Amino acid sequence: MRKEFAWRSLSLASIFAVIGILIIVQMVRIQTSVEAADFRDQTNRYKGWIENVYPARGEIYDRNGKLLAGNQSVYEVGVTLDDVESAQSIATILSTVLGLDYVNILDSINNANEEQVYLSLSDYVPAGEIAELERIKNDIENDPNAYDSLAGLSFREHLARSYPEETIAANIIGFVNRAGRGYFGVEEKYNDLLAGVPVQVWIPADPNRVEEIPQVPDGTTLILTLDRELQASVEEILDESLYTYGAESGSIIVMDPQNGEILAMASTPRLNLENYSDYELVFDNASEYNRAINMPYEPGSVMKILTMAAALDMGVVTPDTSYTDTGSFPVGGAVIKNWDEKAWGIQDMTGCLRHSLNICLARIAVEMGPENFYEYMSAFGIGHPTGIDLSGEAGGRLKVPGDSDWYPVDLATNSFGQGVTATPIQMMMAASAIAN
Repeated sequence: MRKEFAWRSLSLASIFAVIGILIIVQMVRIQTSVEAADFRDQTNRYKGWIENVYPARGEIYDRNGKLLAGNQSVYEVGVTLDDVESAQSIATILSTVLGLDYVNILDSINNANEEQVYLSLSDYVPAGEIAELERIKNDIENDPNAYDSLAGLSFREHLARSYPEETIAANIIGFVNRAGRGYFGVEEKYNDLLAGVPVQVWIPADPNRVEEIPQVPDGTTLILTLDRELQASVEEILDESLYTYGAESGSIIVMDPQNGEILAMASTPRLNLENYSDYELVFDNASEYNRAINMPYEPGSVMKILTMAAALDMGVVTPDTSYTDTGSFPVGGAVIKNWDEKAWGIQDMTGCLRHSLNICLARIAVEMGPENFYEYMSAFGIGHPTGIDLSGEAGGRLKVPGDSDWYPVDLATNSFGQGVTATPIQMMMAASAIAN
């Protein structure tokens, strides 16, 4: 009985052994066959990953083709962890050339996750520093006696926003952060157009097949109405004026009244766009970025030309209309006085504006009546954004009858620019309407 069992066991084991040998032989045959080689080639062909490829951001030019915002090549410095032979050498070189912390680099490489393939160590490194790193790396690789090894160290090129004019037109252009988002100015207003449309593409693992990566169309190029030379001159004039008169801030706008094109727009303070990270050191809040459009103020006597234009258009006065300026004018329980608190006697409308007389404009507004006066001011755009294609434009405030904080005296004070707020660009547009 035992012999029979042993014989059956031996026979069964022999059968399994033969089957196993046949399987192994077949596997070897398959793996060494032409079909297997083709299959492996096909498999390798599809090795890779899907990645969002972002277009080059569109450039910004002035009206004469002067580049105001473009792109430059910068580099990400990292290591392919499996290829690293000497973390100490890499840490030493990067700390020397890039000023990175030696201990942090060494710790990052030595303590990377086992599943991690690539480790980024620094980004936005200028081309000049990369050239120095490549020179050192090549010297080490070509020296058979070199003790150091930079194996695994790699440099990945990508684009970053650049502003060759630095501070010129900074308040108009705005800036782009490292995430590719535009802030302020045209960079924010036209962010989607400038950024373009990212495309998901297949990135082959085989570096020899990089040419198969499709080209992604660049973002839209913008040509501004701005004149770079005029802009630079206006900024210089503004800076000199602030220094001369001890003012804290200011703005200047140069516009073609015939078509509304902005030729120059200067504000203070200004940011060096190449160092946009200094934003919080330069500005206390966002409204200061471009005072010409962001910060409403009481326009004061500039408003008088609008009141006079409205009255002339209505026929309430003519250039020859005269009145006797007594130095005071009671309205709504208050008394309006001139800027110098003096009486100017008999004045026509030319004298009214020449001497900037508050009483004259207050009398005109009262004669026009609230409904007509505020209808004209609204038509001039006071209290409404102009729609200029810069981000963050403020609207200002024009109180009207029916508002909880409007009083009859406001009709008089609004006529000479008090109790109303507008931005410089609103006043510029309103004045241009008169020029036309």
